[in-house]
Amino acid sequence: MEALLKRKFGRETKDYLAITLGLICYSIGWAAFLLPYQITTGGVTGIAAIIYYATGVEIQVSYFIINAVFLGFALKILGPKFSIKTIYAIIMLTFLLWFFQMLFKDDSGKLPMLLGPGQDFMACVIGAGLLGFGIGLVFCHNGSTGGTDIIAWIINKYKDVTLGRMMMYCDIIIISSCYFIFHDWRRVLFGFCVLFVMSIVIDYVINSARQSVQFLIFSRKHDEIAQGISTQINRGVTLLDGKGWYSKQDIKVVVVLAKKSQSLDIFRLVKDIDPNAFISQSNVVGVYGEGFDPLKVK
Repeated sequence: MEALLKRKFGRETKDYLAITLGLICYSIGWAAFLLPYQITTGGVTGIAAIIYYATGVEIQVSYFIINAVFLGFALKILGPKFSIKTIYAIIMLTFLLWFFQMLFKDDSGKLPMLLGPGQDFMACVIGAGLLGFGIGLVFCHNGSTGGTDIIAWIINKYKDVTLGRMMMYCDIIIISSCYFIFHDWRRVLFGFCVLFVMSIVIDYVINSARQSVQFLIFSRKHDEIAQGISTQINRGVTLLDGKGWYSKQDIKVVVVLAKKSQSLDIFRLVKDIDPNAFISQSNVVGVYGEGFDPLKVK
């Protein structure tokens, strides 16, 4: 019981550290690249940026107020665990947005164009990459930066739609609305460019983290290997009956489906038990069920 609690506490700590790192990347993307060039995108942060450009109200203030409303929906539909991490992310991001703006401001109190004047598109791409990487890290550890992220998570909970694509649908209206502030279609196009790059980076980060592999392990010490994988790696194991065509001898085949991040641990365990084991590893397109992604069908 004590070991289980330690493992759970360690996993939660890693989640919060990863979420914090993601929020730092997200905040730097806004403070260093998007805000100085007056570029916006979707989501609550995009709405807060539009308010900032139009009225001068600090982006973190609008962001916090709007998310306080959305948080009620997350608490009811996505559960308290999700909401706790969301509350943490909202509070932390509010602070980080303020902190990095203060850090990057020059002596005149303005955010400088770090890439120089006329580099709007480059700022757009770099900023979008940082935003997408940051949000991807947050999503991988069951967190949310609030706003349209919550809407994307709610739909993703019931339908097999990628988070990046769902956020794109939610944010098109927000980006288009910035035309009424700037009366400049160029700003709208930059906003869509940010959204496009963000969606690609988010899906890449999430799919990389969730990639699964399949192991076929041939060994005479199959019982020890199966027991070790089950208890130490905490993965289910299946034993299949096999027969060597050349040797005509019966043998058990250990079949394991695991996260790609667990591959090295499995290789080490098998090597310690049976250095002569024959191992086949292959990537799988998707694994659904207990311990992996939930099966979502209409």
